[in-house]
Amino acid sequence: MTLAIFDIDGTLVEGSTERRFWRYLLKRGHQGPRQVLAYLMFWLRYLPVYGRQTRKKNKAYLYKLETARVRALAASFVTEEILPRLYAPVVQRLQSHLRRGDTVVLLSGTLEPIAKALAQALSVAHVRATICRERNGRYLWGPPDVHPFGVTKLELATEFAASIGAALSEASAYGDSQHDLDLLQAVGDPVAVMPDEPLLETARGNRWHIIRSRNAPHVLPQ
Repeated sequence: MTLAIFDIDGTLVEGSTERRFWRYLLKRGHQGPRQVLAYLMFWLRYLPVYGRQTRKKNKAYLYKLETARVRALAASFVTEEILPRLYAPVVQRLQSHLRRGDTVVLLSGTLEPIAKALAQALSVAHVRATICRERNGRYLWGPPDVHPFGVTKLELATEFAASIGAALSEASAYGDSQHDLDLLQAVGDPVAVMPDEPLLETARGNRWHIIRSRNAPHVLPQ
């Protein structure tokens, strides 16, 4: 069984989905003093723990928001703001994997509601994304329970591959950042998409396939 693993931010989609989602929430009145305070408190509490990665771990802007409401907003957000920003060459690769019968998984540090909405739009059955803490149908402010980032991406990919009986050494993986290197170096077909400088240097040195096209964003058929 062949496996294809796709990052989202900077790979399938231009820029950061989560940063745009925060602005989407703000414009619709879902960011207030409680969320701002929780976000700042997270920095104070966890900066000594996570250092430079604190910003990526900080999902406290979701504090006290209803999980069901966030899922609904994420679905609308993906339709309105993310689908128009898909990278055509990478979506074409994803669709090619699906046509061949490969198992495709979106593996991303973005929020799970965003990743699941995007997966549904792309006809992808599998998602591994950030799962935030919640209680009684509302989000908490602490670190996420699951956060696919860096070596954790590799761990989650390894677990997923084992669960479907696939060999990671025969899989394809698509990423844009040096933080994807642990995963890209573990697969048989690594693809660097609009790579940052450290990833570009590694990709060139290892003769990996590199996608650097800035073609018009891909538009899904209606």
